[in-house]
Amino acid sequence: MAKKVTPLMQQYNTIKAKYPDALLLFRVGDFYETFGEDAVKSAKILNITLTARNNGGDQTELAGFPHHSLNTYLPKLVMAGCRVAICDQLEDPKQTKKIVKRGVTELVTPGVAINDDILQSKSNNFLAAVHVGKKYYGVAFLDISTGEFLTAEGSLEYIEKLLQNFSPSEVLFNKQKRKWVAETFGDRYHVFHLEDWIYQTDYALETLQKQFDTSGLKGFGVAHLEEGIIAAGAALHYLSETQHNQLEHITRIAPIAEDAYVWMDRFTIRNLELYQPNQPGAITLLDVIDKTISPMGGRMLKRWMALPLKDSEKIAQRHEVVSYLLDHPEVLEKAQQYIKRMGDLERLVSKTATGKINPREVVHLKNSLEAVVPIKALAEQSNNGSLQDIGKRLNDCEVLRDKIKETLNEEAPVAIGKGNAIADGVSAELDELRAIATGGKDYLDAMLQRESERTGITSLKIASNNVFGYYIEVRNTHKDKVPEEWIRKQTLVSAERYITEELKEYEAKILGAEEKILSLEQQLFQELLQHLLQFIGQIQQTATLIAQIDCLASFAHQAKTHRYSRPLLDDSFDLDIKEGRHPVIEQQLPPDSPFIANDVFLDRDNQQIIMITGPNMSGKSAILRQTALIVLLAQMGSFVPASAVRMGCVDKIFTRVGASDNISMGESTFMVEMNETASILNNISERSLVLLDEIGRGTSTYDGISIAWAISEYLHEHPSHAKTLFATHYHELNEMTETFDRIKNYNVSVKEMKDNVLFLRKLVPGGSHHSFGIHVAKMAGMPKAVLLRANKVLKRLEKSHSSEELSDRMKEISQEEMQLSFFKLDDPLLEEIRDEILETDIDTLTPVEALMKLNEIKRMLQRSASVKFKK
Repeated sequence: MAKKVTPLMQQYNTIKAKYPDALLLFRVGDFYETFGEDAVKSAKILNITLTARNNGGDQTELAGFPHHSLNTYLPKLVMAGCRVAICDQLEDPKQTKKIVKRGVTELVTPGVAINDDILQSKSNNFLAAVHVGKKYYGVAFLDISTGEFLTAEGSLEYIEKLLQNFSPSEVLFNKQKRKWVAETFGDRYHVFHLEDWIYQTDYALETLQKQFDTSGLKGFGVAHLEEGIIAAGAALHYLSETQHNQLEHITRIAPIAEDAYVWMDRFTIRNLELYQPNQPGAITLLDVIDKTISPMGGRMLKRWMALPLKDSEKIAQRHEVVSYLLDHPEVLEKAQQYIKRMGDLERLVSKTATGKINPREVVHLKNSLEAVVPIKALAEQSNNGSLQDIGKRLNDCEVLRDKIKETLNEEAPVAIGKGNAIADGVSAELDELRAIATGGKDYLDAMLQRESERTGITSLKIASNNVFGYYIEVRNTHKDKVPEEWIRKQTLVSAERYITEELKEYEAKILGAEEKILSLEQQLFQELLQHLLQFIGQIQQTATLIAQIDCLASFAHQAKTHRYSRPLLDDSFDLDIKEGRHPVIEQQLPPDSPFIANDVFLDRDNQQIIMITGPNMSGKSAILRQTALIVLLAQMGSFVPASAVRMGCVDKIFTRVGASDNISMGESTFMVEMNETASILNNISERSLVLLDEIGRGTSTYDGISIAWAISEYLHEHPSHAKTLFATHYHELNEMTETFDRIKNYNVSVKEMKDNVLFLRKLVPGGSHHSFGIHVAKMAGMPKAVLLRANKVLKRLEKSHSSEELSDRMKEISQEEMQLSFFKLDDPLLEEIRDEILETDIDTLTPVEALMKLNEIKRMLQRSASVKFKK
């Protein structure tokens, strides 16, 4: 016999069945409750109490929290990767005798969150959708919190790079691709799978055209991206599936033009630590150069870093503005001051469209637009063409600002229900109702005086409570004077409380006025929001332009503070860096340790490949990385950490830096290294910059040297003549300069002292013939015995000239000095010394006795040496 389920749980089960993949927050009275597995999960994430309730004989797990704490707990669930369905009561429990009607009002997932507590101000919250086509892959990125919508298509490598760049909070795939997704991406992203029918060209076109109210997509420049359109349609469909239907702020879709930006594969983005550190707590390039003030500017700077420009004219326009701001520090200072007054225009306007904005935020939007006025004036009055163009396109939305100013109080509350959001004079009816509600004190004072005089009761009091509403209180000493028409409602120890017809009528009038005020304020606020929707496009354009000014002002601030210079871009293939510095490392050094600057020159005709040798820790990797970062900063539109840079635009940056072990995915360090290097060699172009660090170290020495040699030769002989920096500890590669005329040897110089080595970190011509590895081991605190032994072995091995000789010498050393093993004391004398030391009671030993004991051990060793010598 089936167990009986309570009506509440029946209702819960019906709703839960519609959202099996979501954690359901079920509103019961003043609480949001979770049941079963959802309760176990939420109790763990939120650290709240897990209890149980009886459900027709079965014990059901239960965990909940007060409904007013939703904004505290919801972000924690979403940031833990949960999809959260919010189920609210859809009717007033007092108005029904049956079970309250309930339904899901919002589905919040990591990729469609618009809650301020979930979003990070300077980072987009992208939802990504990926479509696996027959030839290409399509991808779309949609940020519901800003209205940005982008699409692209290309190879899997390109799609993976974009996913890494845009760091989506959630990625949508076709259900058919579950296995492929798990194999390709592992657990890198929060993934959700959609039904197969959603990934169809016709459905995607229909969805997009309906959203933009157009008959085609040519006007957006994406019509040719068939796989990208399917991905974009899937992303937009997902918004409606998650109950997000107010999307007036998603007004356009833009292509990510692969040809317009510098190609950096995902290994390069990771190796250079642009915006994600490889180690916890490490400093990224973004951390160092982001001096933006507005959230819009912070998000744009991140995008510029992910997608550096290739068009030298557009790059030069950015450099011109930075140069102008540096030459006019008063303009820079004023612009940054005004930007500081602004809120997040993009997200405020998105909140308007989705109906999530409150009165105080609308006032903030108006004040932010007011700060646009002086920025527009500064830009238009400048004598810089690019800045003037931005100024002309800035829209301060004067009509809208006036409308908000006349409609809302400057001190409007957060919640419209709190009242007093709408300004006086907007509605005659509202003003009249407010007069009734606020004029009550005068009315009650007049009534009190009149009734006191009429009855002769001098101590009359009019008050109100939640039970009776308004009442007249009479002390017992005067109760014989109470008129007959007064109705007694409550008896106290020393007084009686009464109500009158006049009081009842007054109370009804007051309560009616308060309800009408609330209703009318909500109506007027909604009318204002409807009016605001007409300005969405203008505000979004203004936000984009303010973000550009913010980024360029950030570049100017950085250049001024850290002595960056303007790079000169020309049509050549050269890269000529004078006194270049690493932008991240130089800011981490203590003030008394200046960064050692270095020159780097590369071209396609004479010095195509620089072979950099030098000991570990000498700074080879830093020189490689700083070269890439200087090029990257220059093509973002920033000034660079160098005294001078002249360069032709680079179209691809490749790096193979450091070990990126992928053993967890079943690949060895060496296999990963070879995969990444193969990707570089198969994709180089004549404008590529290639940076290779210690290629071949993941295998045996002779294998490694052979591979490194072959790679260098391939790069030299390839028709592209790609500019290359190759850092290596294989000194044998120095010999390549004798055969290959465009390979040049450089080394990071060191100064040898008696027992130590000083790293000078200066790049100088010529090869290095020492590795100083043992010196580095000493600096790391290696035991002295290990260092002495390593030096001995090194001196013997340096005499070897071939691999056979090396092998024989290793066996020789091994057998000859077997008795000197650190852990086996086969020598009787060593055993005697060991026993002598172990038997000594150190705690009772005086300093003089300790010296005598040491002298005794020394004599034992001298005797032993003398005996061996005589033999």
